[in-house]
Amino acid sequence: MIILITGNRKGIGRYLSEHYLEKGYVVLGCSRSESDLQNKNYRHYLVDVSKEEDIKKMVFEVKKEFGKIDVLINNAGIASMNHFLLTPTSIARKVMDTNYFGTLVMCREFARLMRKSDNGRIINFTTIAKPLKIPGELIYAASKAAIETLTQILAKELAQYNITVNAIGPVPIKTDLIKGVAKEKLANLLEYQAIKRFGKREDVANVIDFYIQPESNFITGQIIYLGGIS
Repeated sequence: MIILITGNRKGIGRYLSEHYLEKGYVVLGCSRSESDLQNKNYRHYLVDVSKEEDIKKMVFEVKKEFGKIDVLINNAGIASMNHFLLTPTSIARKVMDTNYFGTLVMCREFARLMRKSDNGRIINFTTIAKPLKIPGELIYAASKAAIETLTQILAKELAQYNITVNAIGPVPIKTDLIKGVAKEKLANLLEYQAIKRFGKREDVANVIDFYIQPESNFITGQIIYLGGIS
């Protein structure tokens, strides 16, 4: 199995890369800077997912070496946590370009290559900031709401190619993405959860393992939030 994970130099993406390498899969990763991950079954590509030309160049290289991919995990993303009135348009565009348009182009370009797989899988990342409507996270939540709509429509459009498309919405996990968030705000977020603890990287891997297993070929267009968020 060949798995491509975006934004995998550190954090959840890095954990997922090591997780699937341990399972013996071929893992392809990309980020805006070099990775120190070393494994005979790993390839790294320098890609800014907000730039379509970077993605198309990676597709060409992947197709040339591997001919196909089986799983695409769109993990790359950035956040903007600020009051709407204090958010510059330039920041809003950067978040949308990376989170939404980056995911859209990755899905479009690699779905074409994924048609050569018997059972293709696409997993996108959303956030609990969307269902919880968290103040101060408008732009971030809006970008992920767009990803949820993309996920559900692509599930229908790509079903004819035996490609499933699903999404996962993690609760706060102790990564660089939340290191600047006030402790009080994080504590308040945990109160919204049925299970009141921080998420773990293993929790994310568990859901993705479920999505990509062969028995899940009838599961598509679904969004799973962790921690009991609905």
